[in-house]
Amino acid sequence: MTVPSQVVHVDSPTEQRNPRTTEIDRMPTIGVLRLINSEDRRVPEAVGEVLPQLADAVDLAVEALRSGHRVHYVGAGTSGRLAVLDAAELVPTYNVPPDWFVPHHAGGDKALRDAVENAEDDATGGAAELSAAVEPGDFVLGLTASGRTPYVLGGLAAANRRGARTALVSGNPRAVRPTGVDVLIAVDTGPEVIAGSTRMKAGTAQKTILTAFSTATMIKLGRTYSNLMVSMKATNAKLRGRTLRILREATGAPEQDCVEALSQADGDLKIALMHLLCGVDANTAASMLDASGGHVRDALHACTACTA
Repeated sequence: MTVPSQVVHVDSPTEQRNPRTTEIDRMPTIGVLRLINSEDRRVPEAVGEVLPQLADAVDLAVEALRSGHRVHYVGAGTSGRLAVLDAAELVPTYNVPPDWFVPHHAGGDKALRDAVENAEDDATGGAAELSAAVEPGDFVLGLTASGRTPYVLGGLAAANRRGARTALVSGNPRAVRPTGVDVLIAVDTGPEVIAGSTRMKAGTAQKTILTAFSTATMIKLGRTYSNLMVSMKATNAKLRGRTLRILREATGAPEQDCVEALSQADGDLKIALMHLLCGVDANTAASMLDASGGHVRDALHACTACTA
């Protein structure tokens, strides 16, 4: 009798039973929540262990964006949904062009709400989508709890062939590093509270990593001044109020002066900031920012009249 050959996979810790939660179904509600919370507290420490690798990924993303290229996210299930969320939030928060961060989710838009059967197993589909979207010089960040999702790995391999730099965020430190992946970010959050429910600690770790990755990228690209969001787009009353508060906080100027500075800058917070701190008109402030690549700190350093 011939035994069919099998593909041997290395089990992810997220698929194992958690010895600390075997009695969770016998606990009172508060006990269940305390146990979940106790497990969740393990996530920041696990993420902290992979910060050097995450820094490498940030530097690759900054290099790509500075040279006129794009950042792509590729994921499936929870990973893909988190990637779509992160990319969507960067546009209003940092006023980045909508094509700077491009998410690719197995199963497309429909899979954001409903499970699309077998989409994550479609390595060919992932490869086709990334082949069509990625250009040489882009950066691609893949996300997978298991470390081996075919759609993600197929997309990363295709991106590598297209001349993009790549990184993989994996919840499985035991998985083999895929060929062509420049940076492997393997975070070990251990067994889930409910075995295999990777929307829990693995998902929390991926959300933490994505937020840190994109925020650090924005900081390095000069989209902040100090710890203030000076590049955001004020599209509603709440954000217009926040813009005014940020300008007052950054400059110490009276509210009316800030209102007038924003008016002269057509609502551009960076230009208004330069105007108030350097005492230059809006056009000069805009030119100084252009010369600094949009970095307020660098523009201020070049301003001899700067009061900051």
